[in-house]
Amino acid sequence: MDYAISTEEFERFRRLIYDESGISLGEQKRSLLASRLSKRLRDLGFATFSEYYNRLMEDPASDEFTRMLDLISTNKTDFFREPKHFEFLRDRILPELAKAKQIRIWSSACSSGEEPYTIAMTLYDSVQNPSEWDFKILASDLSTRVLARAASGVYDEERVRDVPPEVVKRHFLRGRGSSVGNIKIKPHLGQIIRFRRLNLMDDHYPIKSPLDLIFCRNVMIYFDRPTQERLVNKFHRYLKPGGYLFIGHSESLQWVKHPFKALAPTIYQKER
Repeated sequence: MDYAISTEEFERFRRLIYDESGISLGEQKRSLLASRLSKRLRDLGFATFSEYYNRLMEDPASDEFTRMLDLISTNKTDFFREPKHFEFLRDRILPELAKAKQIRIWSSACSSGEEPYTIAMTLYDSVQNPSEWDFKILASDLSTRVLARAASGVYDEERVRDVPPEVVKRHFLRGRGSSVGNIKIKPHLGQIIRFRRLNLMDDHYPIKSPLDLIFCRNVMIYFDRPTQERLVNKFHRYLKPGGYLFIGHSESLQWVKHPFKALAPTIYQKER
């Protein structure tokens, strides 16, 4: 049974979550917030959301604060989701970089890892001699829970049901014995990806080398327009001239002030 949350309590949590993660919760999300946090109240022995809020504010850097944000974050993704982006990476971006044989990519809301692993598979399958290339992918998320799953590289076999069998054979190991029914990413993909918890609301990101491509897909739909605008302009600073930004199929920068050139509804480029 879920705890009841008052209007005042909801407003306090709504503001806290917005300030820390950029996620904008409207009134229609009130029951969702109560449902997702009620288990933590029960586990910690709190009678009200106000007691839990006070606990969080005692130490905003605590593991409990991170756990609360994990519970609120929505993490749903698939391998090769929105395939046109990976086709664009294969057909346009990699040929542009063929001489340098180096690419730096940031999967900025990587969830449980399907996106960065799909990027890695695309890189390996799109060039003649992958060993001659310098591939590096930063995969980040706000949720430590999904990052741990992503870093493990282990998935239920159902997750690759729609992935071509030859791709699965090249890039996954099938579980045996007690692991039957699971698959695991092969080491050649894992070694080019670095997983890290990162909050997109931070003013600065721990990225030292300019990027060729940033994926930020299906996360800005949870942000209001001012937050989207700040985020997109921060991304611009971290891209190389000519670098690309991919956003989700349900997102648009049409009403956001930004310096990018639109190449397609969900593909943008920093001017050279």
